[in-house]
Amino acid sequence: MRATSPVIVGRDDEIVLLGSALDAARRRSGRALFLLGEAGIGKSRLGGECAYRAYGLGMPVLRGRAGSTGLVVPFRPLVEALSSHFRAAGTPTDPELAPYHPALARLVPEWRGSASPGYTETVVELAEALLRLLSVLGRDTGCVMLLEDLHDCDTETLAVVEYVVDNLADLPILLLGTLRPEPGTALDLVRAAEQRNSAAVRELGALDETQVRLLTGACLEAAPERIPAAVQRRLAERAAGNPYLVEVLLADLLDTGRLRRTESGWEAAEQPDGTLPSRILRSWSRRLDRLDEPVRDLLLTAATLGSQFSVGVLQTVTGLEDRALFTHLRSAVETGVIAPDGAAPDRYTFRHTLTAEALVSSLAPAERAALARRAATAVEHSGEPLDEDRRQLVASLELAAGNRSGAALQFAEAGRRMLAAGSHGSAVVLLERARSLAAEADRAAVTEALAVARAESGDLDGALALVETLPPVPAHSEAAVRRGEAHIKIAWVAVMAERADDTDRQIGAARALLGPSPSPARCASLAVVDGHLSLLPGQERLDPEAVERAAREAARTAEAEGLPVVACQAWQLLALLTREEGFDAADACLERMLSLSTEHALPLWRVEALVRLGANGFMRTGDAARLHSARAAAAELGSLLLTQTVDGLLAMNAVMCARWEEAEGTVERSVEVSARIGNLAAHRYLLLAGATMAAHRGRRRERDRCLAAFRRAGGEDSPLVPLRLGFCRALGALLEEDRTSAVTDLDAVMAWERDHPSYYYLSGRNGLRPLLRVLAGEADRAEYEEVAASPGAALAWNRQFLDLADAVLLGREGERAAAVRRMAAFDARSAAFPVARHLGLRLVADAAFADGWGEPVSWLRTAEEYFYDAGVQPVAAACRAALRQAGVSVTQHRDGRDRIPSPLRTHGVTPREYEVFVLLAERPGNQQIARRLSISPRTVEKHLASLISKTGRANRAALCEFAAECLVDHA
Repeated sequence: MRATSPVIVGRDDEIVLLGSALDAARRRSGRALFLLGEAGIGKSRLGGECAYRAYGLGMPVLRGRAGSTGLVVPFRPLVEALSSHFRAAGTPTDPELAPYHPALARLVPEWRGSASPGYTETVVELAEALLRLLSVLGRDTGCVMLLEDLHDCDTETLAVVEYVVDNLADLPILLLGTLRPEPGTALDLVRAAEQRNSAAVRELGALDETQVRLLTGACLEAAPERIPAAVQRRLAERAAGNPYLVEVLLADLLDTGRLRRTESGWEAAEQPDGTLPSRILRSWSRRLDRLDEPVRDLLLTAATLGSQFSVGVLQTVTGLEDRALFTHLRSAVETGVIAPDGAAPDRYTFRHTLTAEALVSSLAPAERAALARRAATAVEHSGEPLDEDRRQLVASLELAAGNRSGAALQFAEAGRRMLAAGSHGSAVVLLERARSLAAEADRAAVTEALAVARAESGDLDGALALVETLPPVPAHSEAAVRRGEAHIKIAWVAVMAERADDTDRQIGAARALLGPSPSPARCASLAVVDGHLSLLPGQERLDPEAVERAAREAARTAEAEGLPVVACQAWQLLALLTREEGFDAADACLERMLSLSTEHALPLWRVEALVRLGANGFMRTGDAARLHSARAAAAELGSLLLTQTVDGLLAMNAVMCARWEEAEGTVERSVEVSARIGNLAAHRYLLLAGATMAAHRGRRRERDRCLAAFRRAGGEDSPLVPLRLGFCRALGALLEEDRTSAVTDLDAVMAWERDHPSYYYLSGRNGLRPLLRVLAGEADRAEYEEVAASPGAALAWNRQFLDLADAVLLGREGERAAAVRRMAAFDARSAAFPVARHLGLRLVADAAFADGWGEPVSWLRTAEEYFYDAGVQPVAAACRAALRQAGVSVTQHRDGRDRIPSPLRTHGVTPREYEVFVLLAERPGNQQIARRLSISPRTVEKHLASLISKTGRANRAALCEFAAECLVDHA
């Protein structure tokens, strides 16, 4: 007989807290709330109450639970939560979610068709996509995501939860989680979130004696005082204030008849003896004894599989036919012991985790081990392939059967498969479990795999510490080869993290293990890491030709050995190295990388190739068409990291082309998200794009503010320093007519690049700096020719400045016609870059005046008009000064004519006179007008006299009346 309370007892404060959190979510004030307590204390009941109230408010509820079977299934609670909502409400079709479909494909089966095979999105990308989805679902009413039993959660889900918790502000989302106070990652996450005020934590304590009495009364639908005192005492003593145990022990009393309802109320048939244990094991043992034997055996087998179990696996272990199996399952459901799992149609779950634990504990140890051994054998030899879930189940059963080494091998293999699938966090969990169980002979191999998993999950320090614990292995042995491969994989992670010393040590360890003659495949892997290491700042500059030869040999070997990833790594390296030979050579390497990645279904490497080809294309020509295609491919792949990288490049392209709204929109679209998800490289580039946009518009304060953010993001320690100095600051200085500062910044570029390898060719080294040196008379034709022959000179941005430098040199050499032809080439080439084009016209005009060539007057007027309209007054004023110095008349600009009503404009009223005119309707004195317009009273008198004359009014009073009439008519 069931004994369940229809109401929640003793949790009034928590219910108020939940109500407040729901209200906050509806007001777009996101909250994270965690309920902490032991098993059976009432966490799930409160979660259910929150869901019930949310449904009543029309809020979508997404509810998922971590499995307590011991299986590590990445993102299971999230998949279950989304499925629980989408089954009833349907999958959302909002267009704004389309870019996030690939990233969410692991959680939403309906969107898996939009995912790219072979690409595993990062946890951060998935977390950001989940936030966007929840924001859309809760846009009108707010929404609730309820995740239960986080203590049993996989690390990937916990990483997503942590990200969501830290980014809920101003979003219509309530995240409610439940967990036990067991030491582990989940508890650490919750406590850390509480410390930084990102989440609220409520610990659920035991019910006191009064609350237990109220709970008992609610279960029995009777006033507490009508229940025998002996029963109340027994429950208070045995349940220790745990609501679930109160209900279970009460059910046992009812089932055994020791508590029964009579006409006069509830009576205890006998005094409870004090010999029963405080736990519920005997209660469950007695309940099992009352069941039919097939049902009892079925439940014991199911409990061995965990608190949640698959019908298919249960059938494999028991060998029952469908009819008998489902008959027994129905009987078990009727007893209230198990229930169908609402999240998965082929699964059942025990009513409470403690139920499964109690059932298994009711068996003798030898019986438990035998049952687990029989189940493990049945699953392993069922003929079904052992996927990750089944392999972990076998491992857990082997462990329960006492076979630690066998369990370790199964956990290790499951971990390696998780690692290959990109689930690095889960791989670490499984491999750590395997390492703790492994026999001595197997432990080193498991530790190596664990070290690689740690490195690839982002814990490079943990990986390095782990490899230090490995025992030595004989050189040139099979174990040495395996160990060497692990060192190479860790070295690749280290070099991508720009940790040169750690990379060097790992490569050295790998070479020592592999000996002087490693296999060609391993030589290729080593060469690729070596090549990337040589490009890191602060490293000894190796002979570029030798590095390139080694990279080419690595590419050939990797292709021949069937190692497409290593081949792509090699061609990527070659694309950087061959830029010194020209962009055609670099593009040829990238085209090969694109071909290989397409042929071998490596979507991430394919998009990397497209991005690099697009970047080269826009730098060479200023055309971003291929870059837009690369962004579309990155978005289709679901890679937020790559999409943000391309957005940075697109923003910088828009800045070069003076498409300010596009540049601003692109930066705003990705700069905050890139910071949130930790994509620092893209974040810095986007910040620098914003700073460069401000500099190219002559907005110094805005530029400095953006550069301060760039510095805070670590920009001064990044390879972007040359762009900051040359592309941003130097050009900004020229727009302030400060050539001295511009030259200083460009000289700093040269100094930085002498000490650091750099492949950013927009720093001014190959264009703007040579022009300024030619204008100052510091560079001759030989220096110009040397720069013009460099690969960076092929970029359209640089070429326009070199055209100007050549024109100045030609004019200085007396080749006036050739100089004019070179200016015509500049005119065509610079059409895509308005700011650079008009700045160039202003810069070379003085030289053209001095040497008597070209059309400097026309150039200055064109530049003056452009910069005046753009609000860049220093350059506009310099152009006007140069025109006056040349004895040429200068057009005076008057702002605000479009605001003057047509009748007044036809009478010749100026903008400044109109400012005085509009104030006359209030009939102020001259002093008042002067103060409001920040002009002198004498100037006011002059404007009034002019207005009376132009409008034909007799006096000031008539002019004031006319002003009032005009303002009414104009309005």
